[in-house]
Amino acid sequence: MTKAKVVFIHGITPKLAEVIASHTPDNMTTVVVDRDASEDEQVEEVKDADFLVIYTPTFSDRVLRSATKARLIQVLSAGYDRLNLPLMDELGIPFANNGGANSWAVSDHAVLLMLSLYRKLVVSDRATRDGRWLEPIDGTNTFEMAGKLVGILGIGRIGKQVAKRVQGFDAKVQYYDKYPLPTETDDELNVSPVALDRLFQTSDIITCHTGLTSETRHIVSRDHIAMMKAGAVLINTSRGGVVDETALIEALKEGRIAGAGLDVFEQEPVDPKNPLLTMDNVVVTPHAAGTTWDTWFRRAEFAYENLSRVWRGEEALSVVRESS
Repeated sequence: MTKAKVVFIHGITPKLAEVIASHTPDNMTTVVVDRDASEDEQVEEVKDADFLVIYTPTFSDRVLRSATKARLIQVLSAGYDRLNLPLMDELGIPFANNGGANSWAVSDHAVLLMLSLYRKLVVSDRATRDGRWLEPIDGTNTFEMAGKLVGILGIGRIGKQVAKRVQGFDAKVQYYDKYPLPTETDDELNVSPVALDRLFQTSDIITCHTGLTSETRHIVSRDHIAMMKAGAVLINTSRGGVVDETALIEALKEGRIAGAGLDVFEQEPVDPKNPLLTMDNVVVTPHAAGTTWDTWFRRAEFAYENLSRVWRGEEALSVVRESS
């Protein structure tokens, strides 16, 4: 029986690539291609591939157009804003993301950023190491999650996990989503849908969990940041372009909001001269919220099961459309 050919184009370490490829089922073969391989090399491998699995690379339109046999492009990440979805639609190649495989990791990280800001973890760590005992803590500037109102921007797989976690700290949850959850799901999660303006006006913590599309770019706009409470903090573990970074910097400098926890930036890698990196009321990480050892196994299992579904003649899960 003919085996399906899977081409895995990646930008990760050989060890991690091996972990992914080790999940290849018996009826498939996986060819691992580093993203630094030449365009000609990529074209040569892709032209007879039944499936493409990708992680972090941005490959050329020429490579994509050469995937004439591909039945599915499977991405190991949740985000897909760097991919040419219109061209995929034009070529008729379905595209799927990771089905929430990293939702536990990202939601953990979002809560980590909230707590780090509320308890001044980073500046306290630095002060303690420097011998400045208790210097950053004056009794008025650290807070608890209990009783706070957390506003979730985007209640997809990750947003739902965040809702569960913050309620473990006795916080309350409201959310905005273009497509609100069914009432029974709201009740089950103990969350309340609100209008976008109200989310910004009333939340103590706003945490972003929406994909980056033409509709969501700068959805955290200058006007919405201006609506935030003076003691509110903003968390972003989704995509940098969701937030108007210039407006955020101004609000933080002027003390109009209390702080921000950011795993993503409008420019990545972040410019070392970005003012956000110098602020004590900002906690930053390098777009690593979804990266844990545990996630690689879930990503690989979901990816190859999705490929197997298509190989069996079934529909793929987590298919993304250009208009999504």
